[in-house]
Amino acid sequence: MPLILPQDLPAAEALENENIFVMQPQRARSQHIRPLRIVVVNLMPTKIATEIQLARLLANTPLQVDLTLLRTGTHEARHTPASHLKAFYTTFDQVRQQRFDGMIITGAPVEQMPFEQVDYWPELCEIMEFSKTNVWSTLHVCWGAQAALYYHFGIQKEPLPEKMFGIFPHRVVRPSNPLVRGFDEFFYAPHSRHTTVCRAQVEAQPAIRILAESEKAGLFLMSTDSGRQIFVTGHPEYDKMTLDSEYRRDLEKGLPIRAPENYYENDDPNGRVLFRWRSHAHLLYSNWLNYYVYQDTPYDLNQLPQWE
Repeated sequence: MPLILPQDLPAAEALENENIFVMQPQRARSQHIRPLRIVVVNLMPTKIATEIQLARLLANTPLQVDLTLLRTGTHEARHTPASHLKAFYTTFDQVRQQRFDGMIITGAPVEQMPFEQVDYWPELCEIMEFSKTNVWSTLHVCWGAQAALYYHFGIQKEPLPEKMFGIFPHRVVRPSNPLVRGFDEFFYAPHSRHTTVCRAQVEAQPAIRILAESEKAGLFLMSTDSGRQIFVTGHPEYDKMTLDSEYRRDLEKGLPIRAPENYYENDDPNGRVLFRWRSHAHLLYSNWLNYYVYQDTPYDLNQLPQWE
């Protein structure tokens, strides 16, 4: 939350120079408070686990968040009970006339398929187009980030020689950006994917800023200048044991999989898991909610402008 200080107080200037958010009293008095409307487009097969992971991160601020869970209407989920989907989820047709402060589009286990071959791709394109006019800021995660970079900017994904799987160190490259305020210069984040985005195409796109990257895992966090579109190539929302579950699942299926890197103590799958990405995951989501949703969204959602 912002700190309210008089404009001319020396501490205000000092804190602003340290990239700490300070609000002037006149702006604070003009603000109206209401719950933030966040819609989660949950494309993960483990929908219930993903709900819990994202809800945990969204709940870790003083802000009120009104959460809507959205599933695709053109794809039948096979790993989540129909009763759960019926009770807690809505479809795009049911919300297409509504407006939201924020949207999260999750990853999906379809990254090795061409986008156009994914059965719900046309519906997802509708949702991403909808986000330009009916959502203030959209956070895209893993395959969701690849899909959005392709849909909005034509940036291609590329296959990796082997799965990017583990916990990798990253460095902040734009420390002045609000999304990484409070981040250490180097931090850890999980990745679990078979593809990556084309770095040259990202760098050639003037609308996109690279905020954090990894020497091994590549680009991690990107955003447009306005923060209306944000892209995260990894899975900072993952729980402590998520990669362990994925690893043992693939082993049971006989798939070619190596133990996740930098995850188990001494890289021993029989050792304990080193949970060292949780604090930055919370910080990323709280920064998104605060700086790009709460502080910027019009109080009246009917006044949302289309992003450029």
